[in-house]
Amino acid sequence: MPQHLSRRTALLAATAALTALTATACGFGGSASAGSTDAAGKTVVRIAYQAIPNADLVVKNQRLLEKALPDVSVKWVKFDSGGDVNTAVIAGSVDLGLAGSSPVTKGLSAPLNIPYKVLWIHDLIGDNEALVAKKGIDGVKDLAGRKVATPFGSTSHYSLLAALKSAGIPADEVQVLDLQPQDALAAWKRGDIDAAYVWTPTLDELLKDGKVLTTSRRVADAGRPTADLAVVTNAFAKEHPNIVTAWLKAQDQAVRQAKSDPAKAAASIGKELNVSPADAQRQLGQLVLLTAKEQAGPDYLGRPGAPGKLAANLRDAAGFLKGQKAVDAVPPLADFQKALAVEELNRAAG
Repeated sequence: MPQHLSRRTALLAATAALTALTATACGFGGSASAGSTDAAGKTVVRIAYQAIPNADLVVKNQRLLEKALPDVSVKWVKFDSGGDVNTAVIAGSVDLGLAGSSPVTKGLSAPLNIPYKVLWIHDLIGDNEALVAKKGIDGVKDLAGRKVATPFGSTSHYSLLAALKSAGIPADEVQVLDLQPQDALAAWKRGDIDAAYVWTPTLDELLKDGKVLTTSRRVADAGRPTADLAVVTNAFAKEHPNIVTAWLKAQDQAVRQAKSDPAKAAASIGKELNVSPADAQRQLGQLVLLTAKEQAGPDYLGRPGAPGKLAANLRDAAGFLKGQKAVDAVPPLADFQKALAVEELNRAAG
């Protein structure tokens, strides 16, 4: 693996780009603090989303939040990775949105220490994230000396490093390239890389002529689970509890639809991803979705006074990331427990 820039250097570079990022991410002329209003006087909520076939796209496509909050201006902003979402939160460009468990763990750890909390589990990642290699590469152990692409700081990056460790391959024996999914696909088509660890829908393109070496479901079974999470800034959660509750109820409604009527949910997801309903339903089936009631259980976010096991999972991930020099230190378990939005979740679930 090539030498990384120091994290402080990376943060300075990110800061230099924040003005441009904020202008594009906000979509209405610059950053705004929690509680901002638009020209019509409506409270604005800026939501980061990604092209992942889960119930979040159902909420967006069916305008469930807009219907629940007609007096609120809902701004959906698309991002390519959780690392980009973290940068946007630091820039003050989004209030809540989706990021993988690895970037969320980094966000809650030094040096970032982002003031946000985990609001929701969008999905438990399964076969929709995978390590795919060119023909002739038969196993993870064969990646030594090869070029492998993945978005740095993502759940795929975390799972890739875990897979290499399980295979006994030191990370510095593999040339890992920091590429977003679409950039990885372009590099794959040019023959510039030997493998990539990415998620759907880009994953489906790689599988047309590639071979799966492992999936995030297998990595999870080996003790390194990952998930797509929702985060909300502390400031926005405090100032707009009604919007947060409505958002949670919309997500729960969409999950219930995905479970009871997957064809309807897949039709909405297909429109957002520009894929057929059949492909969308297949991709949806690769994920594990949880209702609000399930997420309030002890294995996930938990309840007030009894934070769930998700906190311990995030701390375990921080330990792994510390070993990879991706975070400065592993926060105590209590910090991750405090970062679970159990009050907000149970208010909506109840």
